[in-house]
Amino acid sequence: MARTSSRRRAAKLMAKPSGSTMVKGNPDDRISSLPNDILVNILDRLDVRAATRTSVLSRRWSQLPAMVPRLTISARDLLPSETKTSISKAEIVRRTTAAVAKDPANVAVSDAEFVRRTSAAVAKALADAAAVAKALANAAAVAKAMANTAVAKVIKSILARRDPGGWPIRLSMTFYLRGSVPISVGHTVGNAMATLKVEKAEFTVLTEKKGRKCSIDDVVNYGTRFVSFFNECHNAFAGLTCLYLENLRFRESNFVSNILVSCKQLNYLGFFNCDTEDWITLQVEHAQLIELSIVDCRFDMVKLTWVPKLTCLVFFSWLTSREPPLALGYVPLLEVLRLSNAARSLDKMLKLSTFLHETSVRDLTLGFQCEKIWVQPECLTRRQAYVFQQLRILNLVKIPEGYDLIWTMFFLEAAPSLEELYMTVWDHPCEMEMNREIRREQLYSENKGVEWESPTSNFKHHCLAKFILVGFEAKDYMVSHVRCVLKAAVNLQDVYLYDRLVCAKCQEKVKNARRYDSLVRGMCPGVNQPIKFPYTNEDQRAVQKRMPRGIGSLAKIHFLSSNEIKAEHRPRIAVDSLGAVED
Repeated sequence: MARTSSRRRAAKLMAKPSGSTMVKGNPDDRISSLPNDILVNILDRLDVRAATRTSVLSRRWSQLPAMVPRLTISARDLLPSETKTSISKAEIVRRTTAAVAKDPANVAVSDAEFVRRTSAAVAKALADAAAVAKALANAAAVAKAMANTAVAKVIKSILARRDPGGWPIRLSMTFYLRGSVPISVGHTVGNAMATLKVEKAEFTVLTEKKGRKCSIDDVVNYGTRFVSFFNECHNAFAGLTCLYLENLRFRESNFVSNILVSCKQLNYLGFFNCDTEDWITLQVEHAQLIELSIVDCRFDMVKLTWVPKLTCLVFFSWLTSREPPLALGYVPLLEVLRLSNAARSLDKMLKLSTFLHETSVRDLTLGFQCEKIWVQPECLTRRQAYVFQQLRILNLVKIPEGYDLIWTMFFLEAAPSLEELYMTVWDHPCEMEMNREIRREQLYSENKGVEWESPTSNFKHHCLAKFILVGFEAKDYMVSHVRCVLKAAVNLQDVYLYDRLVCAKCQEKVKNARRYDSLVRGMCPGVNQPIKFPYTNEDQRAVQKRMPRGIGSLAKIHFLSSNEIKAEHRPRIAVDSLGAVED
């Protein structure tokens, strides 16, 4: 009886409450019964749109979005998803010509008439495509304007309802440099800095056109807009901790210096495709700057005179024929350095022992953009080799194909503490200048390799644990290089050999081609050159026999396709060649 009574009481407690009870206490709504701090923590894990939608649930819920510790909103996230993909002119011509040829009405016509009909059809198709592209561009501009306006409204609404005595907030805003929205955002953030506890504030300022599509007039116009924005919102910029700018040309040569002087709290500063009308020497002196990124910018020289907290520096694509227009001054904490450039035949070779003098870089990335090797291998004295003593990770990106790789052994000899070595060998036409006349006029190098001979015949490295080679082929020069690494690195644990990377731009094209032509399998997109990668177990065993013979290495060799890139390798392999914020 006692057990039966207990079950009945439990059944009554678990019974579904009546409608009147739900209205009064709503016991089914377990989330609303949680304390505010837990609910705010939940909202903090949602994007801004999802979090603000909860404000319609009740008066209590309407106050919660203004209590989140982070406010991150991006105009890009508010854009409609693109359902249409652009088609190149060459593809339009190919499809139209094929369609005309298949039309039964054109079978019996003369060659001259067929050419006339094909030309007319191609002209019409190109005109239609141009009209569609223009309509899509106009629609995209309208969508960006609406997204921009939404960003300004959301920021103003949430910050206006925030308690001045509440917890600190971290702000991160991404918006387009268009209309009055930037100034509106700047004033809102400036007022928040004066009345609220703002722990961090980040501005990512985008332009409507991407870098490669911007004309000179575009970057000048964007630069003028940003100067107006900057001058109107000094309070906001004075408190910024992160700032990213792109596609700007400043008329005043000292304006970039003004940014550094005014934004005293910056921890991160990023420039992409920015310059001044007159090439200048940019002196960088900043007490708080931790990370600096300068990509595809045109400065005569960048001098890091005094940046005591700088730990990470990215410097891509310089346009002078000398060594990188970059001088490392007082940067005692610099640990991560990424340099990349497409060198020409007259460009000077860089001696890293001189360039890195008085630094202690631990993570070094050098990019060659499929062109000439611009690093000079050296036979270092003990004093010169001191700059490499702290180096732990080395990443060599987009080394040109077909050239001896023995020069990279210089790094092993110079860096005794090196633990991880990444190398990507890749000729990628999508990012290279392929026109022979232009290459000749702009003095691109025909011989991209570099020669080096080790001063020691039986060198041994005791710290290298991982060797990752992307773009491996069973060719003599690559097999020989892997063998050299295996012989020198006596404690090497793993060697990862990946086949050639698949170009993201051409991936869909290759996928379609494989449906009709099995010979495309294993081809590099855009190059149409067969890859000699050992895909089969038999081929892999044959390559392995050529490597460790007489060496006695215990390292495990892994053969992997580019679709099997390990998670810990991907950030190193998929290094952005431009460094721009994707739109």
